[in-house]
Order: sequence, then C-alpha cells, then structure tokens
Amino acid sequence: MNHEPVLLNEVVEFLRPNREDGTLVDATVGLGGHAAALLERYPAAMLLAIDRDPKALELARERLNRFANRVTFAQGRHETLIEILKQSQTDTISGLLGDLGVSSMQFDDASRGFSFRFEAPLDMRMGPDSTRAADLVNGLDEAALAKILRDYGEEPKARQIARAIVAARPVGTTTQLADVVRSVKRARPHEIDPATLTFQALRIAANEELVGLDRFIDDAAGVLERGARIAVISFHSLEDRIVKRAFRRLEGECTCPPNLPVCACGAKEVVKVLTRRPVTASDDEVNRNPRSRSAKLRVAEKL
Repeated sequence: MNHEPVLLNEVVEFLRPNREDGTLVDATVGLGGHAAALLERYPAAMLLAIDRDPKALELARERLNRFANRVTFAQGRHETLIEILKQSQTDTISGLLGDLGVSSMQFDDASRGFSFRFEAPLDMRMGPDSTRAADLVNGLDEAALAKILRDYGEEPKARQIARAIVAARPVGTTTQLADVVRSVKRARPHEIDPATLTFQALRIAANEELVGLDRFIDDAAGVLERGARIAVISFHSLEDRIVKRAFRRLEGECTCPPNLPVCACGAKEVVKVLTRRPVTASDDEVNRNPRSRSAKLRVAEKL
C-alpha cells in the first residue's frame, strides 16, 4: 500500500498521549498511516479509528491488523465524535487527530470522481451520507451554483462558470466539467489548472466538509483529558481559518465581531495552543510527497 501520510513525524511527536495506556482517536483514519505510526510509537495506547468512508475503513483494518487487539473501528463522520465515543463506551480520550479533506485513496481512485485528471462519473462522495456532485451541478440553479463556487472555492469567476455549467447541462463526467470551466477560465503558465477551485468547491459542498467542524473541535476539547492534545491537519484556507478561530476561542480569546455589545462566541480558556503558526511540511517532504505542500498542522493541549 503506497501511501505517505503528511507531517507524520510532527503528528507523532505532538500527539503523545497524556498517559501511557490512554485512548487515542484518529477521527479521519483514511488508509491508517498516522494511526500505525502512533500505535508503534506508543505501544501501551489504544486507538479508536473513525472514517465516514467504508472503503477507507476496510483498508485501514487491513493495515492495522497487527494491532488488532488495540484498535476499535467505527464508521461515521468525525463531526459525530460524541455519539461514536458513547457507542464505543469511551468517556475521555488521551489525544485526537483530525486529518481533514479528501484522502489520497479517494483522490487517486478514478471511479470516485474527485479528480479532473481522470475520465469518470462526476461523483465525489466521501461516504454514503454524501451528495453526488453531479446532482449539484445539474440540479441547482445558477445563483446557488455560483454561491458554492464563491464560498467554497473562493473562485473569482464563480458567476461566469456557473452560467457556463447551466448552459452545458447535463454535465455527467469529471472531464466534461473541467472543459466547461476551462472554456471560461483560461490556463496561465505556472498556475494551477483552471478547474481546481471549482472541483474543490463542489467536493466540499457534496460532502458538507465544513459543516460541524467548529462543533467537532469543541466536542474534542470537551472529552480530552487534562494534558491531552488535539491535532488538526487542514489543506485549504477555509478549513484552516475555522480551526484557527476555534482554537483561539477555546484559548479564551473572543472571536466575535467588534461591534457586538457582548460576547456571543462562548470563548472560554480550555486549551493552550502549541502552534502559534501552523506547522508545514519540510522541503524534503514536499519533494517526496507534493500533496503535503498545502498541509497545515495546528495543535492545542487541554488545560
């Protein structure tokens, strides 16, 4: 299984359990790369492996088979952390990792429709609870499509691309959608493919990736034991912004707009942020694994 998890050494060092026999949670286990390294480094720790993708859980189970008596698997969204912990009869945890966004396995599987590099049905579902991207592309009106592209892709030509998509319907494949976007937005030398932001936006919308991210971090902080840590890896500015603001609020800093007469964000000093700036991949790691280029790791410790 050829898979290199991003920021692996940094995650393993930061996410030391606060007690040797504690329970670590990998809330987005994917192919199990981070989980395997944590189990190797901390041989007395138990691990709860969560993922919304049944295929990812199947592959992670194979990879972590040698740790079988130390690992519990659960299918579900990381945003439902509290419910999953209740089902596994776990009250508190000794550390948590959230590796957000699409996994390498999902991205590289052409049939999943995440990438415009492959001809495939326009799917993009991370799990059975997701919406097909084709249903969004072919079912939403122009204004709703433009809002998705603008809000989740920060696409400057959102309105023009949405108009072109509506005119080209039905759009059923990844390459067809990419061609529609490129008809509006021309490629420039040394820049990302013009379709990149549109695909990012639709993937986020189809999987509701940003929905509940705030609550997930709050819930995780609530069940962490004293001295335990939460580590979150994000891959684009929208995710990182939410994580940064949530950590600031949990550190006691009010993140409300300055014109509010009283604090409404619920800021309370619960954690200490250990990464004032996000940890990013070294040049060596980026050369080995180009996908690590956009990864940002933020870590906080429960007071």
